Amino acid sequence: MTETADCVFCKIVAGEMTATTVSETERTLGFRDINPQAPTHVLIIPKTHYATAADTAAADNGLLDELVSEAHRIAEEDGVADAGYRLVLNTGTEAGQTVHHVHCHLIGGRPLSWPPG
Repeated sequence: MTETADCVFCKIVAGEMTATTVSETERTLGFRDINPQAPTHVLIIPKTHYATAADTAAADNGLLDELVSEAHRIAEEDGVADAGYRLVLNTGTEAGQTVHHVHCHLIGGRPLSWPPG
């Protein structure tokens, strides 16, 4: 899928909006969340626009694997991999997805409760 004009994450990928980038691969971009829920809170997104995790899985075999692999690499770099971290992919409005460009939240650096909140 192509970028959408009103998608904030597409604007970040295009360099039209700024973000604190922590990683970039050929197909992914990782940046700090502007409203962090923990000391480490990074969003890892595909550079190509897909609205949901389901759309991504259906259209691009392997891209979700890349998002998760990159999240783990960032967790190691941030020093939270050994203690533990959470990965979250909200899919759809009722699940709490507010930006409809698939993104993986990497959250760590403090004890995390379940359910979140």
